[in-house]
Order: sequence, then structure tokens, then C-alpha cells
Amino acid sequence: MKSFLIIFFSVFVLQFSFAGTGDWGKTGHRATAEIAESHLTKKAQKAIDKILNGRSLAFVANYADDIKSDPKFRQYGPWHYVNIDPDEEEYNREEANPRGDLIQAIEKCVEVLKDKSSSKEDKEFYLKMLVHFMGDLHQPFHAGRSEDKGGNDIQVRWFGDGSNIHRVWDSEMINSFQMSYTELAENTKELSREQVEQIKSGELLDWVYESRALADKLYASVEKGEKLGYEYMYARFPLVLEQLQKGGLRLASVLNEVFG
Repeated sequence: MKSFLIIFFSVFVLQFSFAGTGDWGKTGHRATAEIAESHLTKKAQKAIDKILNGRSLAFVANYADDIKSDPKFRQYGPWHYVNIDPDEEEYNREEANPRGDLIQAIEKCVEVLKDKSSSKEDKEFYLKMLVHFMGDLHQPFHAGRSEDKGGNDIQVRWFGDGSNIHRVWDSEMINSFQMSYTELAENTKELSREQVEQIKSGELLDWVYESRALADKLYASVEKGEKLGYEYMYARFPLVLEQLQKGGLRLASVLNEVFG
């Protein structure tokens, strides 16, 4: 894995000027979904195929973002993130956003999918949303601080262009790496069965706190206005791959549990 990254970054240095800008996080979300697809049980895959009419998880992975432009779906905007501020040790449901947040969103999706009385239309909608939200959960700044909108207000320079640290983690690094979602999924770390089970262990709040802890470290490693480029990319991209892989494995675990 290390030799692969070194070789690719050598190519990356030469080809960066041709990097595409891409849409918000599409490649990363599809990579997470692709990883999940390869870890589904046959029973879960059969149920998902029926709900999605044969579409893949990667195909629907960005549905929750795509519907943002439609006013009738505006209520789901807060579902993409959860803010647990530094002075709070844990998630407080009583003080949680009444409009919903990432934790409430994932719980709602699972609830609808488990409910045998849910319509096929509802199951399709909430399955698409769940695929996306499990990806959001593993982007650390989606569990960031409310004071800076999860890093959106922390302006930085990305290879000389204006950006913010949230966007760098959402899409800038992945877009700069110039790999398709299938290539990213295929080049994640080889894990033992024990390592896979360790990643899948725990519950939703455990995974949220893990992302929050990563966000805290990333906040501490960057300053407003800082110029980020090759050095930041080389040091941080392995963590991007790790988070994509964790998201995929945990998404598969949730779906396997939902569909028995």
C-alpha cells in the first residue's frame, strides 16, 4: 500500500493541473457504497436489489445530495451532519437539533427499513438516504463544530485556490487524486477478518464519537488561511482511504442486520 501511494503521488505531481473539480463528494460516496456492496450477505443483496429495482448502491449513493435543489426536500438538510461542540462530552438527545441530524437520520432510515409495514416507495427513499448518510458519518467534519459549520468557515488555500477545510475533506483531496470510485474501492487496505470485525463492532454513537475525535485532530492540524497542497495531501490521503473503507464496511454491516 505504501509503495502504491508513493508511485501514484509521483504521477499526481505531474498531472495535478488536469484534475477535475467534480461535484460535492460524489466519488467518495460511490466508493463507500461500492465497498459495502462487496460485503453484503446474499439475503441482504437480494432484498436491496428488489427495493432498488436492480440498481447498485453506488448508483444511488448521492441521492441525498441530488435532492437538495428540490424545495420539497429542504427539511432533510440538517440530516447530513451532527455537531457536538468541544464543551460537550457526548451527544445529548434532549438538546439535539429538533429538525434532525445525522444520528437521527440514520436511526430513522433503519427504522423504516426494518418496519414490515413500510411501503416499497418509503423503503427505496430511506435506503438511498442511508447509503449517503453512512458515507457522511465517516467524513470527520460532518461531526465537526457548529461554531464554524463543520469547518466550512475555516478558509484555506488548496493548491493556491480558495477553499475551506470541510471542502478539502469532502471532495478536494479525492478529486485531486484522480481515481474513479471503483479504483478507490479496489485500493483500500487489505484487512484480516479480525480487523474487519473490529471495524464493524460498536454502535452508531461509537462511530460518531470516532469521527468527532478525528475532526478534533484535524482542526488542530490546520490554521485559517493556511496554504495546503502536496504535503497535506500525502500525509492525509491514507486517512481518507481508511474512512471510505470504514464507511463501506459499516454500511454493509447495518444493511446485513436490517435485512437479516
